[in-house]
Amino acid sequence: MKVQGRMFIWLAVFILIMAIVYGVWSKEPAGTTALFLAFGLSVMIGYYLAFTARRVDVGAQDNKDADVADDAGELGFFSPHSWQPLSLGFGGALAFLGVVFDWWLLYFSAPIIMVGLFGWVFEYYRGENQNQ
Repeated sequence: MKVQGRMFIWLAVFILIMAIVYGVWSKEPAGTTALFLAFGLSVMIGYYLAFTARRVDVGAQDNKDADVADDAGELGFFSPHSWQPLSLGFGGALAFLGVVFDWWLLYFSAPIIMVGLFGWVFEYYRGENQNQ
């Protein structure tokens, strides 16, 4: 985490320099404001990572002699089979077609998205996959 914290702090310094240069040369408030906001976000992320790195154990990414396998571990549970992403994809495609053609398509896509999302969240609460 120390490496990532330093990277974000150096990125924040670079963005600050570019924001100042851009603001002086362009005199355009929207882009200058966006760059200063990006600077603030980079500082917040860098500070959080540096602050957290002091309080947790040293990770494999902080050890120069570490192997890739040293950082391996439990990644979580991923569903081996699920039909819910298909319904979410279909509902999302229909919703974006509603933006293209007309907003009334959202009345048809919203229930499909809700059913897919509900099914995806609760698919391991009932049925044959309940104990996984």
